[in-house]
Amino acid sequence: MVNKLVNKFCGKLYFFIKFRADKYLDEIKLNELHKIVSFSEKAHLSINEVQVFNFTGKKNKIQIGDYSRIRGELLIQKSKAEIIIGEHCFIGKNSKIWAAEKIKIGNRVLISHNVNIHDHISHPLNSKMRHKDFIDIFSSGFNDNSDIRESKIIINDDVWIGFNAIILKGVTIGKGAIIGAGAIITKDVPEYAIVVGHSQKIVKYTT
Repeated sequence: MVNKLVNKFCGKLYFFIKFRADKYLDEIKLNELHKIVSFSEKAHLSINEVQVFNFTGKKNKIQIGDYSRIRGELLIQKSKAEIIIGEHCFIGKNSKIWAAEKIKIGNRVLISHNVNIHDHISHPLNSKMRHKDFIDIFSSGFNDNSDIRESKIIINDDVWIGFNAIILKGVTIGKGAIIGAGAIITKDVPEYAIVVGHSQKIVKYTT
């Protein structure tokens, strides 16, 4: 009987200590995010899932609007770059938003899991420059002189981007558009268009 009471007490004590420790660690992570991302207490960054790489150290380079929920990865690849996310947005798990110029996301935008949004070609086309870029990135985190053909991406209000979609540099996605799962976007999308596939076919319009 005594052993059962001791085990029960120890079990409750363990979960209480673990809860307090986890809460303390979450507060540390949240404080670290506040140093490199501009967001209010009304936004939610999923501590155990979100990843942020802002090597400039300037928090205004990544801005997240109120009531938005972020579970993916945000990365600033050049010191001039910006990532601006509006209000009431959702960024799904394992989605990656990498900016070398500017990626601006409007309000009420839903981005599913495993989506890739890149406003550049990632590495120089020239092999020697590509190798230098590789070395610079791993030594300092980014390379301002890298020729990666950056061009801003604009995603307007009320857009929905399905899982595994890829949004490439220089495109504007119009208000209310829907990007189907697995689609590859290489050119502008009209407002309220529903786009599917690698050929970016518009199947219909919605409202």
